[in-house]
Amino acid sequence: MNVFSFLSVSLSGEIPQDHVECCLIVFVRYYLKEKKMKGNRSYMSDLVIVESPAKAKTIKKYLGSGYEVIASMGHIRDLPKSKMSIDFENNFQPQYVEMKGKEDVIKELKKLAKKSDHVFLATDPDREGEAISWHIAQILGLDLNDNNRVEFNEITKTGVKAGMDNPHKIDIDLVNAQQARRILDRIVGYKLSPFLWKKVRRGLSAGRVQSVAVRLIVDREREIKEFVAEEYWSIDARFSTQSSRKIFPAKLTKVDGKTASIADKEQADQILARLDNAEYKVTDVKKRVTKKQPAPPFITSTLQQEASKRMGFQAKRTMKAAQELYEGIEIEGMGAVGLITYMRTDSLRISDEAKAAAAECIEKLYGKEYLPASPRVYKSKKNAQDAHEAIRPSIPDLTPDRVKSSLTTDQFKVYKLVWERFIASQMENALLDTVSVTIDANGCTFKSSGYSVKFDGFTKVYEEKKESPDEENNKMLPPIEKDDILKLKEILGNQHFTAPPARYTEASLIKTMEENGIGRPSTYAPTITTILSRMYAERDGKQLKPTVLGEVITDLMKDHFKSIVDAKFTAKMESDLDRVESGENDWVNTLDVFYKDFDKVLTKAEKAMEGKRVKVPDEETDEVCEICGKPMVIKIGRFGRFLACSGFPDCTNTKKIVEPTKGNCPLCGKKIILKKSKKGRKFYGCEGYPDCNFMTWNVPQEEKCPKCGSSLFKKGGKNGKFLCEKPDCGYERSIL
Repeated sequence: MNVFSFLSVSLSGEIPQDHVECCLIVFVRYYLKEKKMKGNRSYMSDLVIVESPAKAKTIKKYLGSGYEVIASMGHIRDLPKSKMSIDFENNFQPQYVEMKGKEDVIKELKKLAKKSDHVFLATDPDREGEAISWHIAQILGLDLNDNNRVEFNEITKTGVKAGMDNPHKIDIDLVNAQQARRILDRIVGYKLSPFLWKKVRRGLSAGRVQSVAVRLIVDREREIKEFVAEEYWSIDARFSTQSSRKIFPAKLTKVDGKTASIADKEQADQILARLDNAEYKVTDVKKRVTKKQPAPPFITSTLQQEASKRMGFQAKRTMKAAQELYEGIEIEGMGAVGLITYMRTDSLRISDEAKAAAAECIEKLYGKEYLPASPRVYKSKKNAQDAHEAIRPSIPDLTPDRVKSSLTTDQFKVYKLVWERFIASQMENALLDTVSVTIDANGCTFKSSGYSVKFDGFTKVYEEKKESPDEENNKMLPPIEKDDILKLKEILGNQHFTAPPARYTEASLIKTMEENGIGRPSTYAPTITTILSRMYAERDGKQLKPTVLGEVITDLMKDHFKSIVDAKFTAKMESDLDRVESGENDWVNTLDVFYKDFDKVLTKAEKAMEGKRVKVPDEETDEVCEICGKPMVIKIGRFGRFLACSGFPDCTNTKKIVEPTKGNCPLCGKKIILKKSKKGRKFYGCEGYPDCNFMTWNVPQEEKCPKCGSSLFKKGGKNGKFLCEKPDCGYERSIL
């Protein structure tokens, strides 16, 4: 009997009134349940809580009506900034408080949760996301034994459905691992920072990971300063065959069967004299087909490294674009779509569905010959957490060109990088025809090699960017056979000097941190941002150079807190936290072991440094004080670095450090300089201010406008372009 038949019978008086009321309630509940199952609900019954509005918008699209999706805007509860808030006498219990500025968000969450049938916690699928869900559950009074935690590795229809179909309990081990990390960082930061304030200056900070990163930069700088270059020579020749005019290079590798080691010009001249009028004969030719395999898909660290090498992106910039791509972008004709999988991962695992989608895409775009016999599988490193797949496009069929018009310049560049790397990782090997030639002359052996591409394979889509490619090796040799006599075109002795190790770039620092187990995927970018903002290091082009302050702090830490700046100790702590996450270690015991030793070391350091202060030397400059004529020095104050007269206190002259750019003012022709707003945002203005009040957010370029000759400016964003800012000119062109 349906509800309408039942109503007609009940109105006839055949059923008692109290029975009618009970049955109507059952029918209404059943009816609403049916509508809910069919997804045809005009009321809210389920609440899904995520972290960001962009992610909420994308997920809402896939869940449809009957679900309310709201963003918590990140953490809503944390340790207060004003005090330690760790109860050391009670198993390190943290004393969390609701965060300032989140009152309205919390109020809205409570209101919506109260009238919802069920609350789902869909924060990011990592330690931090698990902790955010746990904090939300605590504030909303949710049952921690309820299956209310859902995870989305990708924000697509399939990914959202898979997450909603497989809810689970909040992983308390993950939460405890995050809590342990947070408390460790709080202990180190809040115990060490006051020590640095007393012994160096106020406003300084120390951190469990950041201090090790600063030490790496400082130690490398000292290696460079202490490096003593050693002279060595090479003998380089250029030949052609009897039948070809093509000239190819060769390098001396052996003398009388021993590796050529030429220390100075005298030895080089002796070898050159020995080779005077010698016959150069080909004694060996090796030809083979070499396979070249593609690089694996990206993990967090390799994405940051490659974006730095290829596009000059800082890690923070890369992760910002990647986060936006993961959370969802409005794609023309499709609506909001999450374009890549979760971007904080150290796993190289790829799902079977993704491999199949990639294979279909490769066959359609490039042909069946570009598919390997079986899908490629990549092995993750030993300590990889493997919670998520590698970073890949969530829909491989969405090529970069298809989504380009919907993305900002940064989003497009990062998506193109992720898409190409993933597709290439599932393609066939490249095949190279390689030739290696051995040439002998009067007991001296020369080697030359080259290759040509037999089958381009994955290189049709993508090749990994090399730091210093060998141009000579990229050339194919002319046809050469054994016993050929070659024509010597040129032979020279070339002087060289051993080079010091290079300074770290963001890419190489992240690589070193990853290799040494310092930090985790989510910490690389914030760590670099912190050490730069604290002025422990600075950028010199792409390189990271320690400041005097960074060196002083590192030396102080090495003298009194050796373990905190020890890479192996920090890596062990990361491993201990991983074991907390897997349930092998107890988080309280992990903290207890660390704190007992740390507290002893801190007490010892305070006694050793009692009554002492460390002076930070001023950085000398070539600039002269215009008031008294003494040299200006660089000092670091509350608001950053500034120039001050070395004659202080007799002369109190100070001024800002001006950073010129390559552009000129389109109004008066003077230099454009880099400035910062009160909130720290970079902008560009005329050095003639206040006489000239030109300013812009766009980046000045060295290139001149082809129309009027004024400097061009680069405008970023979705519709990035180069433009002229001279009034009445109007010239502009697209970046891409």
